[in-house]
Amino acid sequence: MGKYFGTDGFRGEANVKLTVNDAFRVGRFLGWYYGSRHPGVRCRIVIGKDTRRSSYMFEDALSSGITASGADAYLMHVTTTPSVSYIARVDGFDCGVMISASHNPYYDNGIKVINGNGEKLGDDVIEKIEDYLDGGIGEIPLAVRDEIGRTVDYASGRNRYIGYLISIARNSFKDKHVALDCANGSASSIAKPVFDALGAHVHIMGNEPNGLNINDGVGSTHIEALQRFVISEGCDIGFAYDGDADRCLAVDEKGHVINGDQIIYACSLNMKSEGILNKNTAVVTVMSNFGLFRAFEKAGINYEKTAVGDRFVWENMAKNGYSIGGEQSGHIIFSKNATTGDGILTSIKVMDVLLESKRTASALAEDCPMYPQCLKNVRVNDKKAAMNHPDVIKAVERVSERLKDSGRILYRESGTEPLVRVMVEAQTAKECEELVDEVVAVIRGSGTAAE
Repeated sequence: MGKYFGTDGFRGEANVKLTVNDAFRVGRFLGWYYGSRHPGVRCRIVIGKDTRRSSYMFEDALSSGITASGADAYLMHVTTTPSVSYIARVDGFDCGVMISASHNPYYDNGIKVINGNGEKLGDDVIEKIEDYLDGGIGEIPLAVRDEIGRTVDYASGRNRYIGYLISIARNSFKDKHVALDCANGSASSIAKPVFDALGAHVHIMGNEPNGLNINDGVGSTHIEALQRFVISEGCDIGFAYDGDADRCLAVDEKGHVINGDQIIYACSLNMKSEGILNKNTAVVTVMSNFGLFRAFEKAGINYEKTAVGDRFVWENMAKNGYSIGGEQSGHIIFSKNATTGDGILTSIKVMDVLLESKRTASALAEDCPMYPQCLKNVRVNDKKAAMNHPDVIKAVERVSERLKDSGRILYRESGTEPLVRVMVEAQTAKECEELVDEVVAVIRGSGTAAE
């Protein structure tokens, strides 16, 4: 992780940590950097945004920076991160930018940069951007006269992405009652048209963004709202997205959560039965539940573990030719269709598994029970100091020794927020919480916590 860019972009409170001037300068760099790679050819950068009030401000700032450097900015307007990835890849853009802080509250925002292959930007370019932001690179010349770039309305790109999603489904969703929680975010402009076109009876919530209510009591980080909605509406299944719709969690007809691990399991099992699970392997992260590993072993499916972040999952998949991978949080990648996590695409894949297996949603996850798990976040002043404090390290080692082979503890820093995360899996929920609280107490007593 860099000074500004974490595992999922440059993120922070709008005009506090991430300012409008930062966005302008990122735009200036991108327009100049990609423009200089092909002299004489106009650089083209596509931009999408979520529904936060500040997203409009950052869109204007990025566009101004890009065009001031002599590149053209193509605006998809309110759309999803995976749609920007898709359009950057298929329409030959030099790069794409998504303005979003994903599952964070409305007052945060972020800048995610995607390369021309639709992948998260590599560390080499991120280092150059950060060097420019810190003044390490001399000032970039301003374009003049006919070299000044232009801003182009590109809503057609979003519409084409909607068509692409519809084309992926292998079955009609007719007669299925499907609940969609759009988190008052990016999915609000895409999810319902897709499911309507596929014939589902759509029950919608979290679909009235006002700039301030993104992720507010709705979406994948507040799954309990969808659980209630599925039951009250009598739906067969429900799907919850996050603010930029690169995640998806599901809820079965009984109101129980189907998390990302269980979605990966159900889809991997279906792909294996069809002979399309490349190398009989799925890619998951170190945060995946023990229950997933045991279910894979029982089903005869291999798995590889990466660091947390769909970027790392994709790198492993691309390197080894695997067809599915993802995270418990709902970032799930299907390499045949996408290069990044895509919540709406994932929900289409789950619907196909549901219809082809002729099973209920609750049956999809019954062969992959989850071990009890407790995860708590601690806000800290300095993530590195908290991670390396000797008292905290000893506390983590004590818990690990007590668990032995009956569970595990994971202690890591957030890639997007000033948090450290403590997660324990054990045989009982009570034991999980007690052990997590033991480590959290040491963190707070070490003087590194901000609370």
